[in-house]
Amino acid sequence: MVEGERSALRVVLAEDSVLLRDGIVALLARFGHKVVAAVGDADALLAAVAEHTPDIVVTDVRMPPGFQDEGLHAAMRLRAERPGLPVLVLSQYVQRAYAAELLDSGDGTGVGYLLKDRVGQVEEFVDALSEVAAGGTVVDPEVVRQLLRRRRDPLGRLTPREREVLGLVAQGRSNGAIARELVVTEAAVGKHIGSILAKLDLPPADDAHRRVLAVLTYLRG
Repeated sequence: MVEGERSALRVVLAEDSVLLRDGIVALLARFGHKVVAAVGDADALLAAVAEHTPDIVVTDVRMPPGFQDEGLHAAMRLRAERPGLPVLVLSQYVQRAYAAELLDSGDGTGVGYLLKDRVGQVEEFVDALSEVAAGGTVVDPEVVRQLLRRRRDPLGRLTPREREVLGLVAQGRSNGAIARELVVTEAAVGKHIGSILAKLDLPPADDAHRRVLAVLTYLRG
């Protein structure tokens, strides 16, 4: 996808590192997006969202004053107060509990959890931003890889191929993208996903919501 094909987004950015904050502002401007506010702490993030009503929020997990999880808590508060507000959270390290907590907020859609290193992979980062803004769910591939090493139940009923497919679903991939990655047909991917949802005993719902529930199952435990 070339830069001009993306829909312009109004973004509120919260990142305490001035260098990284300025870099993200410049990067998003290059792709036609507008950062309507760039702030350095959680309180300023809440105020900026109230003032600007952005299309999406991008926030670091750890910010002043405690440098713990102020950004994550601000994101959770925003999603509680403004259902449907897309939020993309950036983290320095893999924090599985943070990812699961974020994805549990709201109905689990319009959220993303990426490592900060992903910002350097420009196309992937901007694609993730657009995916989350459109209501998608995006999880950093490194988080997925670590979960594959750690998790067993309730994923123990899945075949190795089904776990591979679920890992790609957790990264926010579409059926078509998964098919291309695995060099199989979309019909085969659909069959794998149907089997995954059945084995995880997920309740009947629309396909998009069931995919989110599958990702949450993948992250919990």
